[in-house]
Amino acid sequence: MNIFDELSWRGLVHQSSDEAELRQHFDTPGRVLYCGFDPTADSLHIGNLVPLLALARFARAGHKPLFLLGGATGLIGDPSGKDKERQLRTADMVAASAEKIRAQAMAFFERQGVADRVTPVNNLDWTQPLSIIDFLRDTGKHFTINYMLAKDSVKSRIGREDTGISYTEFSYMILQSLDFEYLHRTMGCTLQIGGGDQFGNITAGLELIRRKTGGQAFALTFPLITTASGAKFGKSEKGAIYLNTALTSPYAFYQYWINADDRDVINFLRYFTFLEKEAIEALAAQTAEAPHLRAAQKTLARETTAMIHGADELAKVEAVTDALFGGGDLHAVDAATLRAALEAAPGKNYPSLAELPQLPNLLVDLGLCPSLGQARKDIKAGGIYLNNVRAAEAQAIDSDDCIGGNILLLRKGKKNYGVVTLGA
Repeated sequence: MNIFDELSWRGLVHQSSDEAELRQHFDTPGRVLYCGFDPTADSLHIGNLVPLLALARFARAGHKPLFLLGGATGLIGDPSGKDKERQLRTADMVAASAEKIRAQAMAFFERQGVADRVTPVNNLDWTQPLSIIDFLRDTGKHFTINYMLAKDSVKSRIGREDTGISYTEFSYMILQSLDFEYLHRTMGCTLQIGGGDQFGNITAGLELIRRKTGGQAFALTFPLITTASGAKFGKSEKGAIYLNTALTSPYAFYQYWINADDRDVINFLRYFTFLEKEAIEALAAQTAEAPHLRAAQKTLARETTAMIHGADELAKVEAVTDALFGGGDLHAVDAATLRAALEAAPGKNYPSLAELPQLPNLLVDLGLCPSLGQARKDIKAGGIYLNNVRAAEAQAIDSDDCIGGNILLLRKGKKNYGVVTLGA
């Protein structure tokens, strides 16, 4: 299947510069394309997954994607989609973030089996040597103010009296165009892809290529992903969902996807997985017939978690999920994943097992019971569980009860959890 056709059935084509010619152009394997990622943070997030996956899709189709790090453009700030100036970061901060994102992205491509076909590049390499005179004469000369003012990213800011737009961010379009022209001239790059808010910047690059080389190139953008409820895609109660495990645990990542709305889940399977059309259509039918089984959500969570964090982390997450909600063996799960799953539950730490209070006191300390008397009544009534096993009235706790050597899980009823940890 032509890669343009695949992106189309997945609902990932928002705008393109010449649909018929673009499709024909990518009938020939080995085409070079790129997508840029400015290092505005130390990690990519799931809002970056559509373009990241697109690069992998192009690689699987036999083309040659370039993963461009905005080491230069990240120092400037893209006005697209922003109603005020970005806070400038230092060169060292941008460089450090760029390296972290490069490593993160290449690890992703490695897991998809396409790392040998994706080339990372950094626009600081060809931008930094330029003098301001070279830049203005060789690149800036090809842009009129009238042309730049007509672009949405600029036009929306010009009309704001409170913030406006600085010359720095006004110049971003030219810098991005320079990237496209440079990659076209030196590496034969003929397509730039990006989010829908990038179309103005990308087509400016097409104009620069036409003026300076007379060559042919194309633009393609993806739609803005929104949820059926109107919430911003990629946000949770704690903020953005990152690909870095230090910022978003694999368990939290998995839970984000498994909680997808029935109205969104089939679109998400098209956007964020490599599943074929027939498999997704079968899941759509299952969701319509038996939505309570959440077959599509489970598949989405498995596919995305394995894709980003690997099969081993997925296995840990599924084991903890089964233990917490399916009655599985808590002693068989990964302790760190269990901690991540219960990070919102009340917790208490004690120096050692010898200093651990008796069970009723633990229940009060964790806030699961209001008093010792009520704790004893709840235990006697069979409503208290230790590591998913109903606690006895004279429950003794020893080292064999500790999950991973230092965790105890207490539960009152079906959903009220408390976590006890031992040691530092």
